[in-house]
Amino acid sequence: MNFSIGTLVTRKSYNHDLLFRIANIKEDVASLYGEDWRLEADAPIDDLERVEERDLEKRRKKEKEKEEFSYRLFRQDYQLMKEKRDYQASDGYHHYAKYFQLPAKVLHLDGDQMYLRKCIELYQRLGLQVHGVHLYEKEMPNQIGELVEKIQPDIIVITGHDSFSKNKGTKNDLRAYRHSKYFADTVREARRINPNLDQLVIFAGACQSHFESLIRAGANFASSPLRINIHALDPVYIAAKIAYTSFMERVSVWDAIRNTMTGEKGMGGVETRGLLRTGMPYMEDNEKE
Repeated sequence: MNFSIGTLVTRKSYNHDLLFRIANIKEDVASLYGEDWRLEADAPIDDLERVEERDLEKRRKKEKEKEEFSYRLFRQDYQLMKEKRDYQASDGYHHYAKYFQLPAKVLHLDGDQMYLRKCIELYQRLGLQVHGVHLYEKEMPNQIGELVEKIQPDIIVITGHDSFSKNKGTKNDLRAYRHSKYFADTVREARRINPNLDQLVIFAGACQSHFESLIRAGANFASSPLRINIHALDPVYIAAKIAYTSFMERVSVWDAIRNTMTGEKGMGGVETRGLLRTGMPYMEDNEKE
């Protein structure tokens, strides 16, 4: 069977568990990018099977249901946070008060252009201000400093593709990971500019990433504690939780990861303060002086 770049395939040796698209073909080996999960892998051409349209529709429907479930969970969480802000702003509902918000600004670096588009759509759906940049993982450490200085973000998401290869070393060996070193170096460079974990919140990592090295480098949240795959949209939900929590409150690790599709096996971090600030009075745009 002939394969080309962009063909959607599954791997026979992994019982067709994940959907991949072919990123490159060299000799008889294909480089694969996960379609919904942030995994990069290599596979022999004879291990691949093209996904038929009927199977593709079924997989996409199932994936969409997971994504919508996570979105609904976050919206419920957001509504609870909003009710709490309303209560505090009105002195326990004793006074009517309208307030304005200073939302956090997100810089999202992504090694995958398709994932970046999906993430930006979700940021916009959640009402967050985001500056998305597509960079290959190896380029990120060299570009992050200039981007931070230019954009002045409150939250940075550093993600793309990754994978662990047991043929290259143990799980504690950073050299056994495809891109974890570049993610860690990028975090380190961002922390040179702002070392405060509560003023600049960083998420870093992708599928199977070396969690410990990313946290040591200065990330607030990272993947993947048990070296499992993470969903393409999971980093967005962590950024949104921090962005919509008051700077007067701390966000526990569980609160940050509970709305993700991966959970604690794939995501972890340290407790961090929220970044949302509210103010009064609220001034209507058309109000005359």
